[in-house]
Amino acid sequence: MNYKEYTFSLNEKILYSTEGTILIAITAFTFYRSFIAFFIMLPFLYFFLKYKKEKMIHKRKHEMLLEFRELILSVQSALNAGSSVENAFIDAGREIEKMYGSDGLMAREAAIMTRRLRSNETLERILQDLADRTGIEDILDFANVFTAAKRSGGDLTGIIRRASDVIGDKIDVLREIETELSAKQYETRVMEAVPFGIIFYLNIAQSDFLSVLYHNIVGTVVMTACLISYFVSFKMAEKITAIEV
Repeated sequence: MNYKEYTFSLNEKILYSTEGTILIAITAFTFYRSFIAFFIMLPFLYFFLKYKKEKMIHKRKHEMLLEFRELILSVQSALNAGSSVENAFIDAGREIEKMYGSDGLMAREAAIMTRRLRSNETLERILQDLADRTGIEDILDFANVFTAAKRSGGDLTGIIRRASDVIGDKIDVLREIETELSAKQYETRVMEAVPFGIIFYLNIAQSDFLSVLYHNIVGTVVMTACLISYFVSFKMAEKITAIEV
């Protein structure tokens, strides 16, 4: 599985396509009061689905990082009990499956890892492949350091312990950032909704008040400028409050 990409299931595709179409319809009504505008804007559904995919990729990477840390902790415990490195990863895979179930992201990867190890593939190559497919910096760093240590006969137990500590510290920092930003993200959502909501409300309750802005060239230009400004502000707010894994 390539974790840098995401493929919608049929249900997700229907759900998000419907959600995007409704959003475009509301936007076309709010800013243009026009069915023609709706059909002109309909291709933007592609960008809405792309936005949803980016959100799902980010969520999946975050889950993968959490589960990878648990895998490393299990490997460390197995090494302390005297297992070889390869057997430690196999044993850790079983522990991860118990923790997250066979459908867990890391549980599936651990099962693949076990099959590949039993097919005499090197652990270094397997970890490097996982790092390349996830695109997660911490896993890539771990794979690179592990490969270098394995070839040079370094302290693998110490490396795994330090990797676990580093990833654990990063997760703790991410959680603190999420806690600090949660209120700001909520405020951002409100601020994003207010301008849109005001125009939509006026269209419903006081349609004559904004009638000068519709069905004429000047009004269309003004509303288009407002919509572009709104979209740019939305993207800036998303980027400011985003938490990178």
